[in-house]
Amino acid sequence: MLPVKLNPEYFINRELGILAFNRRVLAQAEDERVPLLERLKFLCIFSSNMDEFFEVRVAGLKNQIKYNSPHIGPDGLLPKQALATVSSMAHEMVELQYKILNDVVLPQLAAEEIRFIRRGDWNDTQREWIAAYFFRELMPILTPIGLDPAHPFPRVLNKSLNFAVELEGKDAFGRNSGVAIVQAPRALPRVIRLPREIAGCDHGFVFLSSILHAHVSELFSGMTVKGCYQFRVTRDTDLILDDEDTTDLRLALQGELAHRQYGDAVRLEVADNCPAEMSSFLLGQFGLTQEDLYQVNGLVNLVRLMQIPDSVDRPDLKFAHYTPSLPKELLKEADIFKAIRKQDILLHHPFQSFNPVIEFIKQAAEDPQVLAIKQTFYRTSADSTLMKSLIEAAQRGKEVTVVVELLARFDEEANINWAAKLENAGAHVVYGVVGHKTHAKMAMVVRREEDKLRRYVHIATGNYHQRTARLYTDFGVLTCQEEISEDVNDVFAQLTGLGRASKLRHLWQSPFTLHQRMVKAIQNEADIARSGKKARIIAKMNALLDPDVIRALYDASTAGVQIDLIVRGVCALRPGIPGVSENIRVRSIVGRFLEHTRIFYFYDNGAEHIHLSSADWMYRNFFRRIEICFPLLDAKAKRRVFKEGLEPYLKDNTNAWEMQQDGSYALKPNRRASFTAQQFLMQEHGQEILPDV
Repeated sequence: MLPVKLNPEYFINRELGILAFNRRVLAQAEDERVPLLERLKFLCIFSSNMDEFFEVRVAGLKNQIKYNSPHIGPDGLLPKQALATVSSMAHEMVELQYKILNDVVLPQLAAEEIRFIRRGDWNDTQREWIAAYFFRELMPILTPIGLDPAHPFPRVLNKSLNFAVELEGKDAFGRNSGVAIVQAPRALPRVIRLPREIAGCDHGFVFLSSILHAHVSELFSGMTVKGCYQFRVTRDTDLILDDEDTTDLRLALQGELAHRQYGDAVRLEVADNCPAEMSSFLLGQFGLTQEDLYQVNGLVNLVRLMQIPDSVDRPDLKFAHYTPSLPKELLKEADIFKAIRKQDILLHHPFQSFNPVIEFIKQAAEDPQVLAIKQTFYRTSADSTLMKSLIEAAQRGKEVTVVVELLARFDEEANINWAAKLENAGAHVVYGVVGHKTHAKMAMVVRREEDKLRRYVHIATGNYHQRTARLYTDFGVLTCQEEISEDVNDVFAQLTGLGRASKLRHLWQSPFTLHQRMVKAIQNEADIARSGKKARIIAKMNALLDPDVIRALYDASTAGVQIDLIVRGVCALRPGIPGVSENIRVRSIVGRFLEHTRIFYFYDNGAEHIHLSSADWMYRNFFRRIEICFPLLDAKAKRRVFKEGLEPYLKDNTNAWEMQQDGSYALKPNRRASFTAQQFLMQEHGQEILPDV
């Protein structure tokens, strides 16, 4: 048995693990096998991921340092130590990102007639068109702010595009502050498409920053512009709500959202032409240090380039079009309730369509035999068909109850808006349990059939978001099995009412039983291995951080359990430590789709239990969220999940990154014919339409 307290060297720091994942995302932009416009997308995804990393994780480290927090994670790093290492790694990765953009992606796009025309390369015709655009579209809405005692440094929105302008001379009032700030309104596009005849190529674009640089002097009549430098500040976006004093969560959250854009600054990005004096001035305005400065060779916000692939009609430079399939059970039977009564229906997104989930709620809304619908929402789209069906159901007089998680990070405003629309339609809207985010993915329909009421449920690993369902891998199950349905009903009763937690028949639920049952299942495999029998664990998830689970896995490894962990993102466990984790392998799959499924397999003397879950192996999922983990009781579904959700990912030798003992990752060497899990599943389930070349 392992000692009670494990060596901190056995654990990987959470922030460093997140950065390691983002480095794997950045590697997709380097990969020549990835279509060119998709490589540009991966550069944008990396930028978006890093934005959130600074808004949440770096902000958290800075707050720990600011308030002298005594908290030290299992990795043993002090917040100051972690922040210093994070800063070093992040600077290196951002420098690499811009090198890939400037030295590889942009030149190759230019060769394909997709050009971002720099200010120094404009010809007379382009200069004339751009000037007209500036005076017509930009000049009327720009507000330059000269800095003086009457005009202090403006409040700069989180992640907004701004320009610091160095000036010389006096204005109409005799003022000479030397510096002005121009904020680019968020309504303005950051990339402007030029007409083909003006661009001189099929797809020509110019950056908003270039247009402002060229014409900024028009904003300061009679003065000389000595320099114009774009900058962007990233802020702490954490929302602080007092659980004890909050009487109306939605009202309190609406008040807090307005302040999110003005949290403490955590990062300053400037263009590489910004002189040291101006950078120091800006750092001082935001209370930042040199360590927080990121000087980049190009746009300070690459996320805005995400629009380019969609606006360029070049299918040969994108992933081949993919059409997900429908389950065979639903091709034969249009009545979804009749189909579910025949057998459980397993859905594997995005390889299979999300439409059956939409149809499940749509048919429930329209069916006169349906009396009630209950559903949880953590994230959904602004144009959610599911939400519209629930509103229609409520308007038809059905009992509709929706548990909306208002504190889903960065989706709070959208969820507040949907909550108001649902209430206006007559639905019951609740916000779960204060202090515990409702992260469980479940829907229940109550239908009158002959002389009884039957419950139909949908439970899943992913959100009810019809757009991300085309991009994220997830499993869902439609079933009317009585005991599963009763468990789901009991969880809904906890969320909407009051009372003690009931004992569930099959579901493991956080914050009550999920952690205990998961650790026990791992320990059971260890006991089996110690008895000399075969023991195996395979787990696929987004993140592995919980110290108790990691300790249980280490202990199982020492007992001889063969453990395969497929962890897309951060993994705090170190494989291959002699005498500790020699029987553990950790891999991460990064590819076309975002791996999002949570699958837990335990051999258990040949019983081969498989559970699907909304929860990762993290402390927050086990103890600060409402989560469910459900077994696959249908033998056919269980075989399918193993064959599709685990086996291909263990076999992948193209997009699989293997974690080394030191915590670094290396692409698995391709010693045989290339095999890609996601490609295999697309071929199994859908129809891939190859582009014309």
